[in-house]
Amino acid sequence: MRVLVTGGSGFLGQEICRRLVARGTAVSSLGRRPSPALESLGVRHHQGDLADPAAVSRALAGCDAVIHNAALAGVSGPLAPYWRTNVVGTRNVIDQCRARGVGTLVHTSTASVVFRPGGLENADERCPYPRRHLAAYPRTKAHAEALVLAAHGPGLATVSLRPHIIWGPGDPHFAPALARAVRAGRLVLPGDGTNLVDTTHLHTAADAHLLALDRLREGRTVGGRAYFITQDDPRPLRDIAAAFLRAAGLRATWCTVPRPLAHAAAAGSEAALRLAGLTRTHALSRFLVAELVHPHWFSVEAARRDLEFEPTITFDAGITALSAAA
Repeated sequence: MRVLVTGGSGFLGQEICRRLVARGTAVSSLGRRPSPALESLGVRHHQGDLADPAAVSRALAGCDAVIHNAALAGVSGPLAPYWRTNVVGTRNVIDQCRARGVGTLVHTSTASVVFRPGGLENADERCPYPRRHLAAYPRTKAHAEALVLAAHGPGLATVSLRPHIIWGPGDPHFAPALARAVRAGRLVLPGDGTNLVDTTHLHTAADAHLLALDRLREGRTVGGRAYFITQDDPRPLRDIAAAFLRAAGLRATWCTVPRPLAHAAAAGSEAALRLAGLTRTHALSRFLVAELVHPHWFSVEAARRDLEFEPTITFDAGITALSAAA
């Protein structure tokens, strides 16, 4: 079997490629930049843009399956660039799978597709998309997921996975952002940090993708469905932040910003970025503030039942490994 991993040079994409190669699968990747790391793994890397149908078609030539992991992620910024990558790119992957006779599509979504103000507690897959998303990222990922699930049928089996806050060795996002936020030993954030939050270790997320690929190839009744993927270990946000900082050798005191002030600052930041025509994807936003002050944790019982999923590593073991590697 030959599998294409879109976004194979990214944080999760590289781990998926690593695991596929380790079990003897012929792997190729599609990304916008060269990737010596993938080439060293023996992955055939195609350089191209998801929004270019011809580039997607070339990368899919000769493949039996695709793990569509590439996306533009962020908590802020205008709709257009997210739409181009996440929606147009996903539509191109679906269309070219059909054109090339690729029969299996595993899509990397996000639990944020169902997030709403007020948060979510033990949410399962019956939870609908909100009427209005707080940012372009969850909005476009929800649209992309809907396209993938609707595409399931004869000739193309599809499934969508919803990991949440992926972390682990080499994390370029969550833990480094926390470390940068610490100034003079203080972590200044909205809320008191007691809201429960789910996370997903890199190894857990990657293994879930291989499980989904196998179950689709086996003809299991998972096609056309979405599944939450987490550590199944929701913890208070302040405890998660403290654990990541501790693993990096840092200590910080949690300093609370009143919620009204944080929401007002986020609205002001979004307005200023729009007026300036800036496209920053990781600026202060209402979506970010809502995720920092509200609970968001999810049931993985459907994934356990249908995919035979279990978290690969515990939260505490993952933190211990990060500490040892620091």
